[in-house]
Amino acid sequence: MPPVTISRRTLFQASAVIAGGLATPQIMIRAAEAAVPFSDAELPRFNRFRLGDFEVATILDGLRPGDGPYPTFGADQSQEAMADLMRQNFLPETKFVNGFTPTLVNTGSELVLFDTGFGEGGRANGLGQLAATMQAAGYSPDQVSIVVLTHMHGDHIGGLTEGDKPAFPNARYVAGQIEYDFWTSPDRAGTPAENGAKMVDAKVKPLAEKTSFIKPGDAVVSGITSEEAFGHTPGHMIFRLESGGKQLLLTADTANHYVASLQRPDWHVVFDVDKAQGAETRKRVFDMIAADRLPFIGYHMPFPAMGYVEKLDTGYRFVPVSYQMEL
Repeated sequence: MPPVTISRRTLFQASAVIAGGLATPQIMIRAAEAAVPFSDAELPRFNRFRLGDFEVATILDGLRPGDGPYPTFGADQSQEAMADLMRQNFLPETKFVNGFTPTLVNTGSELVLFDTGFGEGGRANGLGQLAATMQAAGYSPDQVSIVVLTHMHGDHIGGLTEGDKPAFPNARYVAGQIEYDFWTSPDRAGTPAENGAKMVDAKVKPLAEKTSFIKPGDAVVSGITSEEAFGHTPGHMIFRLESGGKQLLLTADTANHYVASLQRPDWHVVFDVDKAQGAETRKRVFDMIAADRLPFIGYHMPFPAMGYVEKLDTGYRFVPVSYQMEL
């Protein structure tokens, strides 16, 4: 076979074709990427799983960005101490996002809702999304048979009513007797708790005839039991779920920030009515959760608001759930 000769001109033309063939797809890819609009699809706002024979769902009522976490958390410390703690945990030093997460428990015979979010009063700021998100998760407010109040701060009772009517028209209610007595006492007048008491008057008192007032240790229904967790408020309670040999703790506001409150449980929280008692309760409750390796749902934990804790020298490390509840 005679040798093949390629002229410089032919080589140049071939190189141009190859280069063009490589460049054209790249240009097309960039054009396609530039033509795709940013998505406005919302992130999931509910998380559902099974606990024994119970179906449990955490429902995000909303997120509230703001300044902090100091001095809302760690007011008895220096701002630099809080900033250092945030840096160690890869968090902003002067901004944080607070989440609000009620929990639904379907026992098979009762649909139990723990806390109600902000309700209509929060919607101007993107909060008060409980009812809408319940619908997206496959539930409706009229299916709720029991509403349990862990305590009576506004972000837990605001959603009890819609307009002048109960937001959960077929529900009965469960609340702590100590908590109710504190907020409805005339002694709240002229104190920092006065505005909270007025909200209880508006939201909780009208439902009192349908409310069972309980003490720590009382059961809501079979498999759901109240436990004492005083300090955040005088009657603040947590709830233990037990079904099919599995347990989970609803810790409500025992810890309000997954780093500031858990890694430094002694640091003061501005919303704790009794700050020293609140700190002691945090340590007692999360010592138990760590020792028993229990999953817990915290109202203000990062959504889906559920995890575990590992005991540290100065507090606890929050370990978010991954696939544990799917097995």
